[in-house]
Amino acid sequence: MNELKNLIKGRLWLPGDAGFDEARTPWNLSVNQPVAAVVEATGADDVAATVGYAALHGLTVTAQASGHGAVAAEGVILLRTHLMDGVEIADGVARVGAGAKWGEVLAAAGPLGLTGLAGSSPVVSVAGYTLGGGVGWFGRKYGLASSRVLAADVVDAAGARARVTAESDPELFWALRGGGGDFVVVTGLEFALDPAPVLYGGRVTWPLERAPEVLAAYREVTARAPEELTVWFDLMKFPGAPGFVAIDCTYLGEHPGELLRPFDAIGGTISDSRAVLPVADLGSICAEPTDPTPGAGRVELLTGLDDAVADVLLADPIDPLISVQVRHLGGALSRPSGGAAGRFTEPYLAYMVGAPLPGTAERMDALSKALVPHTSGRKPYTMLHPGEQAAAAFDASALARLRDLKRARDPHGVIRANYPVLGA
Repeated sequence: MNELKNLIKGRLWLPGDAGFDEARTPWNLSVNQPVAAVVEATGADDVAATVGYAALHGLTVTAQASGHGAVAAEGVILLRTHLMDGVEIADGVARVGAGAKWGEVLAAAGPLGLTGLAGSSPVVSVAGYTLGGGVGWFGRKYGLASSRVLAADVVDAAGARARVTAESDPELFWALRGGGGDFVVVTGLEFALDPAPVLYGGRVTWPLERAPEVLAAYREVTARAPEELTVWFDLMKFPGAPGFVAIDCTYLGEHPGELLRPFDAIGGTISDSRAVLPVADLGSICAEPTDPTPGAGRVELLTGLDDAVADVLLADPIDPLISVQVRHLGGALSRPSGGAAGRFTEPYLAYMVGAPLPGTAERMDALSKALVPHTSGRKPYTMLHPGEQAAAAFDASALARLRDLKRARDPHGVIRANYPVLGA
């Protein structure tokens, strides 16, 4: 594979090379990637050369900007795109490279009174998140991140570059709006930004014994929340520290007025960071790790949040998990997105996070099983975890359509997403 080195401007690492292990390690340090080679691409030409080489030699390429959603892809060429991180904004449209992160987009968009439809972390890559749909903070008002895609610069399974729009390639354009990265390698995205002239948000925390009151207030608030307001409920327990309960919120406006009053009526707060904040500081609300870290997760979409679900969530301590979070969906997320991601009719999402320690998987299994009567079985594509399949993210007709496209555009499997659409 040394000849690939002469075809690219970036770097190539092979097993045994100094730096190979570091280059193949994803952001999620708990995932081992036993790849055949790592290419650090400097631009779209490097991507095209790498994919063309793989096609010629019967190899497979997996693209990765950061590796938040990494899986153990064995024997592939790992195409690292993190250096392709350009961000340009003009006329309400963001043009970003495959390695751009959400924090960079928000920092550029915020001073213009605009925002992208980012999630909770500023260091997640825009491309991977958006290709998988992207369920973020402002989804209740504006929908999935994928619904805002206007164009994509791609490299196909033969190594040819192309620009994809609704007019130039409607079927691939539909697939790239939430169907994942299993069809082409995306080197750049263009997407519409949305208004956010003023943003209010933050976190309120209480001692864990207040959890029943906080969850009751959460159910009350979310039952009547306008689409501008998004609130998440958190049960949290860090190693060596007492557990606590929290709500995280954003409001597209100066202040939500009386909408959050049920929380204000609960005494004994530990902290309250709610305030008007710059869009660029969106990631500070949840304060998730920004450096690589090992982690494990599980997501369930909830069909409701009645007394039975509340009893399950509060029945037992969450240990050894770090967090069990309930996110409010609905609003624009429940309406058609115009792409493969479809829509989410489920009103809530339960998100479990833990370190990869003994008992973590078993605790997630137990909680998921207890929630089964109240879950739909569907998973957001960007929140799939190792052991799950892409089929869980799509309805039957969308999955069939995606599989037909994969067979037509990449019959030899040159390009591989974290969760291939042709998986079992």
